Amino acid sequence: MTPPEYIEKRLQDQIDWYSRRSSTSQATFKTLRRMEIVAAALIPFLSGLAISDGRYRLALTIAIGVLGLVVTVIAGFLSLGRYQENWTDYRTTSESLRKEKFLFETRVEPYGGEDAFNLLVQRVETLISKENTNWGQYIMRPDQEKTDSKK
Repeated sequence: MTPPEYIEKRLQDQIDWYSRRSSTSQATFKTLRRMEIVAAALIPFLSGLAISDGRYRLALTIAIGVLGLVVTVIAGFLSLGRYQENWTDYRTTSESLRKEKFLFETRVEPYGGEDAFNLLVQRVETLISKENTNWGQYIMRPDQEKTDSKK
């Protein structure tokens, strides 16, 4: 594979993928967090109304309970989806790959020598492999915790 082919088919493809995933994770995180904040803020407000207005006490009590449930479910989704962590991890990987690309294209250190392309491939694949390893460790973590708790 030639350097231009590698840059286009592998490096740029990975930069774009990590950038898209980062943006999606950021948008999901911010949307869920905003919903959680609004729902949590409504609970004390509606509690005050329930105390002062006896006519709608039952409806307000139900609404407060539903909002508490919504806050709990959103917090669970945020924890399970790891949107904030993915947002920052994917952005970091995308920017690191972008940096390697620019350093290589401008032939500055560490890409000033004859072996620049081989070094680029090694460094890019290490960055991608590191991200894949982090993902694999996260996926395996629940199984490991189950094993540890049985000891």
